[in-house]
Amino acid sequence: MKKMFKLQWLSVLMLALVLVGCGAKEDTNKKTVSKEDQQVEKTSYKVKDDRGVEVEFTAVPKTIVSLQPSNTEILFSLGVGDKIVGATEYDTYPEEAQKIERVSDSTKFNSERILALKPDVVIAYTTGGKDEENLNGLKGLEDAGIKVFAIQSAESFDDVYGDIEQIATVMGIKDKGDKLNEDIKAKIADVQAKVKDVKKQKSIYLEISPKPSIYTAGSGTFQQEILDTANVKNVFDELQGWKPVSEEDVIAKNPEVILTTVNYVKDPAAEILSRDGWNSITAIQNKAVYYIDTDISNRPGPRISEAVELIAKAAYPELFK
Repeated sequence: MKKMFKLQWLSVLMLALVLVGCGAKEDTNKKTVSKEDQQVEKTSYKVKDDRGVEVEFTAVPKTIVSLQPSNTEILFSLGVGDKIVGATEYDTYPEEAQKIERVSDSTKFNSERILALKPDVVIAYTTGGKDEENLNGLKGLEDAGIKVFAIQSAESFDDVYGDIEQIATVMGIKDKGDKLNEDIKAKIADVQAKVKDVKKQKSIYLEISPKPSIYTAGSGTFQQEILDTANVKNVFDELQGWKPVSEEDVIAKNPEVILTTVNYVKDPAAEILSRDGWNSITAIQNKAVYYIDTDISNRPGPRISEAVELIAKAAYPELFK
């Protein structure tokens, strides 16, 4: 009886060893699943865009078309820029963005090419208008089965932080979005700490369009928030939005520093310094006229902290030595 039991036990043991062996072999052949792939395997989720549409994703997008340069910069800053298969003609930062296929000039996009690329999502933009042509175009993409996530053009730093949070959520990396926002705020706080004890704000004239049609940025603009955060005084802050001004207006304001974001004329700072009748302006006399990178200063994206630093350094260079 004991012998019979012993044989049965040995049979069970042999069977167990065979099963374990099979299991071990199966484990060695099993593909390692990365964290990113694990995210893709998550159950479906919804994210509300700035049209109020809840866009449902059954998996984290692997391919993206970005229709606004600031959104492209956000995607790269989040570490998922390599997923972008289509972008606009103005997507120049970072350098890798310049290699992406162009499917839009920022105002009109090539629907046929976007459909051919078959992206998992189009990160689009909206200005908030109900009947805008852009939205009608987006509807055409949606009707063709393309997922569209629309973000309203940012008008404030808080809008930028919100855009980053939305895009990070769409890409299944909300923690990275939170970290990016924390880093941007920390850099801005560092600049503000350097300029907070300034007793008298420097007066600034910001030129965004040159002669003969001179334009500047007033209150209610993204640029005004940058100037405020850098602790400088916009000489045209009584204006609302982007407004035309005359040469006489600028001369009468007598700014201490002149900044230009114009990038389509040769040496815009030198052009301002050479203008007839402007030699009475303090900024001209002190040669305090500087070009500020237009993409950094005008683009509501993750480089807003750099924009604040550029303005502060131009106004208070002695505080950044």
